[in-house]
Amino acid sequence: MPAIAYVGLGANLGQREAAVLRAVRELESSGAGRVTRLSSLYETEPVGIAGARRFINAVAEVETLLPPGDLLQRLKAIETGMGRTGGHQQSREIDLDLVSFGEELVASEALVLPHPRFHQRHFVLVPLREIAPGFVCPRTGRGVDELMARLPGEGGVERVSGRTLVRS
Repeated sequence: MPAIAYVGLGANLGQREAAVLRAVRELESSGAGRVTRLSSLYETEPVGIAGARRFINAVAEVETLLPPGDLLQRLKAIETGMGRTGGHQQSREIDLDLVSFGEELVASEALVLPHPRFHQRHFVLVPLREIAPGFVCPRTGRGVDELMARLPGEGGVERVSGRTLVRS
């Protein structure tokens, strides 16, 4: 039976929107899974990268048969294949984060689920709420609205494209 995973996508170098949409296609063509929902695209303030260009971010709901570690490896392979050169806290061509994977709780050197900082990021929570308003964090039991209410301000998140994808 497939698991439902949420993947955060972002880019702030090159053709940002095109890169995020290409990454969505790569998710499916790489065998990572089937994208069943894709949020609108949002332009967001960079977090922890002084003077950097704004990001384009989205969240995809992915139906997958892969275990979490294998899915993470596919995400990293997509990043590499798309030319990612920047590391954490740097500008990058594409960034794919495994936000959550069903009800899985994982804490290993290679993978932490749910993502350890997703609940602190407007750029993840706003698109996540758009496609999964009933999402509940498996670690804390808090819904996406409660998680957002705990964050200060608006987070500099602006919708730039309303192309929400929903597949049944």
